[in-house]
Amino acid sequence: MGRVGVLLLNLGGPEQIEDVRPFLYNLFSDPEIIRLPFPWMQKPLAWLISSLRHKKSQANYMEIGGGSPLRGITEEQAIALHKSLQDKGQDVQVYIGMRYWHPFTEEAIARIKRDGVEQLVILPLYPQFSISTSGSSFRLLEKIWTDNPALAPQEHTVIPSWYQRPGYLQAMAQLIARELDGFENPDQVHIFFSAHGVPVSYVEEAGDPYQHEIEECTRLIVQTLNRPNRHTLAYQSRVGPVEWLKPYTEDAIAELAAEGVNHLLVVPVSFVSEHIETLQEIDMEYREVAEEAGIEHFHRVPALNTHPVFIEDLADLVVEAIDAPPLTLDQVMRPQKNFKMYPQERWEWGMTTAAEVWNGRLAMLGFMGLLIELISGHGPLHFIGLL
Repeated sequence: MGRVGVLLLNLGGPEQIEDVRPFLYNLFSDPEIIRLPFPWMQKPLAWLISSLRHKKSQANYMEIGGGSPLRGITEEQAIALHKSLQDKGQDVQVYIGMRYWHPFTEEAIARIKRDGVEQLVILPLYPQFSISTSGSSFRLLEKIWTDNPALAPQEHTVIPSWYQRPGYLQAMAQLIARELDGFENPDQVHIFFSAHGVPVSYVEEAGDPYQHEIEECTRLIVQTLNRPNRHTLAYQSRVGPVEWLKPYTEDAIAELAAEGVNHLLVVPVSFVSEHIETLQEIDMEYREVAEEAGIEHFHRVPALNTHPVFIEDLADLVVEAIDAPPLTLDQVMRPQKNFKMYPQERWEWGMTTAAEVWNGRLAMLGFMGLLIELISGHGPLHFIGLL
């Protein structure tokens, strides 16, 4: 066996306020985010949207300290994973590849080639698989290697999802139990699992396993926790007029309040790192929803970040993947080429503040209308509220 590497895949995020505009430009320059009939329109439209959008996005990031912590946390996870692999006798280098900010996936692939990695384990930092998250990152890797075959390692193996891992489940249960024990009456606290949503069409038309994996993950966490608390699973960050997975987080919170629930513990079940959707959307927006509905005690379980049980389990997962027959990118489930991909960031509609993109699928809804407005000469002003 030659030199082995692990590639951690994540979205990325602007680290400083001045990064927000170029970060948005990178997002909207991706033809998978906004599919246009003429490729030459892609970059001008990306410039326009990022120009209109960046000040509101900057305001969102200012609420959480001026930038996304995602890169720093991911780097800490990579360092911890490398050490855990060393402790297991594995000489494995760990790399980070982000979709839309540094270090970009392309940068990671160049370093992997430079370092002479012959066997690569591809590990997305999404516990559950979706065609729009892990699947999207996998398609990017395929494109990089198709465009330049010399960059491809001799062998690679993919880990599509790992939500059922015992160490991951144990780490989640430990974090939940610790927060529960901080309440005066722990058994009376309602546990609220909030997962990032996807359009229903992903599941029903494209066969995306995401909903099943989220539901099964929640069941396994509750089983591992082994507490008598009631629990709810809901989906956050929907956008646009299409139907998304239900129940929606804001609706479910209001319904629980109407039933008399007064102690709520929110578990971000589809995130393993703190970022704007935990720090702003849950901690600020959903807290406000809960308080307005009459829930006086609102708490959140922190993201896993570098929880030692979680990191050790990831190391075990990598070792198992190295020893197992490879699962290649072309064997991973993907949507048909003509399947319509919708955004995966909850966009700004009305007065609702936007969250950082979780998985790189941003709002294409409304932008074709914007193009029509620009072409017809009426101007973009009435779209600015959406941008």
